[in-house]
Amino acid sequence: MRLSVIIISIVVLISACSKKDNRNPFDPGAPKPPEQPTRSASIGIVGDTADVQTVTKSGIVIMGGGTDVDAAFQWMIERSGGGDVVIIRATGTDAYNSYVFKLGKVNSVETLKIDSRKIAEDDNVARIIKNAELLFIAGGDQADYVNYWKGTKVMAAINYLLTEKKVPVGGTSAGAAILGNYYYSAERGSVTSAAALSNPYVNEITLGKDDFLQAPFLQNIITDQHFSQREREGRAIAFLGRIMKDWNKTPNAIAVDEKTAVCIDETGMATVVGSNKAFFLKTDAVKKPEVFAANNPISWNNEGKAIQVSAIAASVSNNKINVNTFSPANSNGLESFWWSVVSGNLILVRP
Repeated sequence: MRLSVIIISIVVLISACSKKDNRNPFDPGAPKPPEQPTRSASIGIVGDTADVQTVTKSGIVIMGGGTDVDAAFQWMIERSGGGDVVIIRATGTDAYNSYVFKLGKVNSVETLKIDSRKIAEDDNVARIIKNAELLFIAGGDQADYVNYWKGTKVMAAINYLLTEKKVPVGGTSAGAAILGNYYYSAERGSVTSAAALSNPYVNEITLGKDDFLQAPFLQNIITDQHFSQREREGRAIAFLGRIMKDWNKTPNAIAVDEKTAVCIDETGMATVVGSNKAFFLKTDAVKKPEVFAANNPISWNNEGKAIQVSAIAASVSNNKINVNTFSPANSNGLESFWWSVVSGNLILVRP
């Protein structure tokens, strides 16, 4: 009798297991549990690894490099609704993870190192980016970002965040250089102001347009960083002239000093935060360069009023500028002047 009970129990157990998956769970060929999505390219994550969805507000941050600007990250964190933050880069470490996590309440901060086109075409990498409520592009070399990311699933994921999901997206240094519709790719190395003013078609000036990121309000803008600290005024003028001459456009530029950031909200109003200044350069379709050709110094004078400049100090938090019109809200902390170039020499003209 006792043996019969044991046999019946074994039969019932085997029958139950068979109804569940029709395979012996100890069989090497038995079905495996579904695999969890991998976190491809991840070099570190802090916080909760489970994805959350929050209510977000769009926003763009153009940071000028050097020491990161706490206020700019806090502005993005607020707009993220406390969701998941993703940092992307091609070189470097996960140092942003702990820094950003301590600045405000977020679900997680993760860094992805995307240093090849193969990784940039990885579905899991694109998925992590698309799940972000805040994306930040670290500094490095924008040539890497252009060569590794342009035309890939990573690019599509970033543009999804910018145009459809509408979350805050920012970048510093090289990461800010690629935010504009017009961008300096630096694929043949960096160019100095002196070289650019002496020859606007010097080999190191490599520009792109219409084929990378689609940031709101930056469709007619090129950016530059480390601006005053590396004396990049002249090369910004050369970039604007090239866009006018080569593509028959009337572009503007946003150039940002180190330790400084420009925060653009969902209406196109920009605030400058940090320690130094941001410069808003506006061209005029009727004020084209007089001399702008290969192997010739630039002359772009127009009676001393070639390019209109609005410089806004970060210390004045109540001044804003409309990036649709480049019109400052008021005169607080504002310097207005003109830049022109005569025979390769930059000239500043105050009203």
